[in-house]
Amino acid sequence: MSENCSGNCESCGKTCGDRSAPQSFLAPQNPKSNVRKVIAVASGKGGVGKSLVATLLAAAFARAGKKTAILDADITGPSIPASLGIDQEIQGTEHELVPATSRGGIKVMSLNLLLEDPASPVVWRGPVIAGVVKQFWSDVAWGDVDVMVVDMPPGTGDVPLTVFQSLHVDGAVIVTTPQQLVGQIVGKAVKMAGMMDIPVLGIVENMAYFKCPNCGAEHSIYGKGGTDDFAQRHGIDEVCRIPIDPAVSAAVDAGRAEEIRIAAMDDFARRILDKVQGGGAA
Repeated sequence: MSENCSGNCESCGKTCGDRSAPQSFLAPQNPKSNVRKVIAVASGKGGVGKSLVATLLAAAFARAGKKTAILDADITGPSIPASLGIDQEIQGTEHELVPATSRGGIKVMSLNLLLEDPASPVVWRGPVIAGVVKQFWSDVAWGDVDVMVVDMPPGTGDVPLTVFQSLHVDGAVIVTTPQQLVGQIVGKAVKMAGMMDIPVLGIVENMAYFKCPNCGAEHSIYGKGGTDDFAQRHGIDEVCRIPIDPAVSAAVDAGRAEEIRIAAMDDFARRILDKVQGGGAA
């Protein structure tokens, strides 16, 4: 190694014995897994409805005839099993785990399905949590899956980084709410995806408005956050708005999130699926 070497082989045009190839952090799939497409659902902060959007996307994919799975990477706040009414015990061997299956046929792996008491807090450090996410990818026999939705934890820390680096993510869907401050924070998630060369497939604005059941008028309870302008600035051409609807909350609380039908979300899911499939079949 030359005494003038910076140690950064990517920025160097010379060929020498110490030159190293860029290291891949991709984790291998389980031998009994064949996951074709992976879509991460992310946000810059919690409380914006990211897990709801992940569930609605997966349900829409399943209704479209796709073999669908959800990897719940929100280790410290897992909510996917409860929203789908799944409380079955995960089965497995010393070599692999078998995911649970929802009433609608969605395969699910979540830490809550492995805990004796789902209400117990997960007080783990970042590297341990990141390791569990990798295990959910490599140690779970997912079988044949057309599209996997990954419910990401909020923020841009260890676990989102692990997902983007370890799983072959085909694209990300970003979730936000109308408040301007939330939009600024969510922008960090968009920029992180860009840094990791993950295309942002679209943005979902949750709690965008409330539609009066009596007169049909739409009210922007939380204001208008300029999601269209934000999407345009970042070159994102798919935007979906989900209204505030007490019926949605009731369905999630009852474990029947798969039964929620929001026309705008179904259309959005179809367009997102077309993007990752390149306009053809998986």
